[in-house]
Amino acid sequence: MASSDIYSWAAEHIHAVALSVCVRTAALRQLREYCDGKRRKFTLPLRMQGSAFQRAVWKELTRIPFGKTITYGELARRIGHPGAARAVGSALHGNPLPVIVPCHRVIPVSGGIGRYAGGERRKHWLLRHEQRD
Repeated sequence: MASSDIYSWAAEHIHAVALSVCVRTAALRQLREYCDGKRRKFTLPLRMQGSAFQRAVWKELTRIPFGKTITYGELARRIGHPGAARAVGSALHGNPLPVIVPCHRVIPVSGGIGRYAGGERRKHWLLRHEQRD
């Protein structure tokens, strides 16, 4: 898997979300920088559409540092819903801006990498990409 595959896949999602031209342009530039190893954090003004629970999950995702992972249960606890790990997984699946809102940084407590809407190969690539340095 190459960074160009990650870029193309994530760029499709960016184009599918209602963003202003300025935000879309910045998102694509920042995504390219991330894929090229020149960016660790996205700085975009996002107003994600979803339920209050989904928005809480997505907001918390943006607080997970580059190169770090947490479990579904830990994410549920962080948003004040302990025991809602499965619901967190559903919210991650509905993430409209993967990579930018880094749902790949969430893994199961039992080990492995867990599921990913972009597929296991992409999640492996993203996690390895963030472990370089």
